[in-house]
Amino acid sequence: MVLTAAGASVAGVWAWRRDTTAAPAAAAPSTATAEIVRQDLSTSVSVTGKLGYGVARSVKGSRPGIVTWLPSPGATIRRGSALYRVDDEPVPVFYGRIPLYRRLEKLNTVGRDVRVVADNLEALGYAVGRRYRPGDHVRQTSPVPLVPEGGAPSAPPASRTSWVKVGKGEDVLTTALVRAVGRWQNDIGLPASGSLGIGDVAVLGGAVRVESTAVQVGDSAEAALLAVTPTVQVVTIEAEPAEANGMKRGEKVQVHLPDDRTVPGRVSRVATAVTTDPDTPPKLTVTVTLDDARKTVRLDAAPVEVVLPGRSRNDVLVTPVGALVALAEGGYAVQVAGGGLVAVETGMFAGGLVEVSGAGLSEGTLVVTTS
Repeated sequence: MVLTAAGASVAGVWAWRRDTTAAPAAAAPSTATAEIVRQDLSTSVSVTGKLGYGVARSVKGSRPGIVTWLPSPGATIRRGSALYRVDDEPVPVFYGRIPLYRRLEKLNTVGRDVRVVADNLEALGYAVGRRYRPGDHVRQTSPVPLVPEGGAPSAPPASRTSWVKVGKGEDVLTTALVRAVGRWQNDIGLPASGSLGIGDVAVLGGAVRVESTAVQVGDSAEAALLAVTPTVQVVTIEAEPAEANGMKRGEKVQVHLPDDRTVPGRVSRVATAVTTDPDTPPKLTVTVTLDDARKTVRLDAAPVEVVLPGRSRNDVLVTPVGALVALAEGGYAVQVAGGGLVAVETGMFAGGLVEVSGAGLSEGTLVVTTS
């Protein structure tokens, strides 16, 4: 009996040892520590854009005749150069914001269209004489026909003199300016009449790049002739209205190119008109101008990523998000290395970091974080 009991006891000990070695203890969770640091924290928003030459605009011919020459797509047209030819006469580009809407031939005519002519001829190197300023006055004479009641004029028309005040952005058609028009017309192969009419020049905002042509040589010139864009590449973003409202003119951005380069830029325009297409959600066009467009000259068009800054916090205490411990009663805490939990107030989250503040926490404090 004793031997049997002893044998059973030994067997029991052997079985206990075998069980404990067969089930190793679970590994403790891996932890690490990180220092709380003081730094700036910011968020960013990434949107998709298109690198190109911006939105094309149509150029319409305004004088009767037949188109006899058109530029090739991709051509750059600057001030004084012909944008197209009508009846084999050049229609040059002038820079400005208002087209010629009447014939300019009568001396002392006042208007913004006169200013466009004077500005461009002066920029092309022609002497245009005196330039009038807002508030100056010019004398104008207009005929007053003498028409007897119920009959035809019985005498030569009399003249009426009046003084006209020059307004902002206006100028005066002087004798010197008329002469300058004539000299310029002669130089470019036009009849030197000294006068300009509707459609004799194409007034654009600046130099343009020809995007495409809409007619062929031999077609009527009184139509949409071609489409032009700016000459400098920009990034165009089609954003939802809520997204676009957060983009401000002048805001700095980073543009990531397909070849992994990054080019800085800034928002230059946020459209106010929403595009309407029944097949797509409403969009607003946002234009980004690059700080150095020379870095993109090898790309005519390409999809790009535009990173816009979001909210920012300067000089705040931050720690990895993995250091946050959710409390049963709500809120968060961090565990100080070698110590206990400290309740924290969280602020901005960005890039795996979180802004924190709490009793006893300072720059350099070590906290436990998940690895």
